Amino acid sequence: MFLIDSHCHLDYEPMASDIKGTLRRAMDKGVNGFLTICTDLPKIPVVMDIAESHDEIFATIGVHPHEAQKTLSEKELFKVLTTEATRAKVVGFGETGLDYYYTHSPQQDQKKVFKAHIEAALECDLPLIIHTRDAEEDTIEFLKTIGKGKARGVIHCFSGSSWLRDQALELGFYISISGIITFRKAEALREVVKEVPLDKLLVETDAPYLAPEPYRGKSNEPAYVVETAKKLADLKAVNFNDLCDQTTQNFLKLFSKVILPCA
Repeated sequence: MFLIDSHCHLDYEPMASDIKGTLRRAMDKGVNGFLTICTDLPKIPVVMDIAESHDEIFATIGVHPHEAQKTLSEKELFKVLTTEATRAKVVGFGETGLDYYYTHSPQQDQKKVFKAHIEAALECDLPLIIHTRDAEEDTIEFLKTIGKGKARGVIHCFSGSSWLRDQALELGFYISISGIITFRKAEALREVVKEVPLDKLLVETDAPYLAPEPYRGKSNEPAYVVETAKKLADLKAVNFNDLCDQTTQNFLKLFSKVILPCA
């Protein structure tokens, strides 16, 4: 068994103060790879220090849609992203996308920032980590137009519609499953996830958020991705170890810069 947490925030507390313990608990459960996600440019030094200090951890760089209003201009952001992408441990761009559920940043600012990420991804041939909430149509439209249908990546923490699933898969994107699928009231989501091909699935925690059952209500951490993988294996009616192996292969195919010491 070999699992990768494809989306966590190791620079967030309580994990940031206990990186060794966090990794130990995860590895004891068979989780041996980690992708820590950047959400704002000032966080880059911390995120990169974590990744560059551990062979098993890789990083992305990007600006979350919530932070779009206060970041650089589109041109300046593109330059920072493409420059930082030359670092060996940077394997993707994001967390980026569109979030119309909250109003932390105006939609126009979010769109400009999203556009810069997509253009950087095309320039550097790196995948995008997409956050989309109440913005499915605009998200897909940007990937088709700005991304020219050539941008690649993953819809992270998928909680969307069957339409979003199908559109993302048509564009070649992967679908990442979080602990939400273990929630009692997530039956509709489970039905949508059932139809995602095995070779397009990833698993994640989004730690410290969205801890799966039986840890719901607690701070999430990479060790708990095992519970999400178990639920996903049941949902897809496949062997748990096979599910772990497949999602690991999928991750390494998408994030092709990643070289894990024990993969």
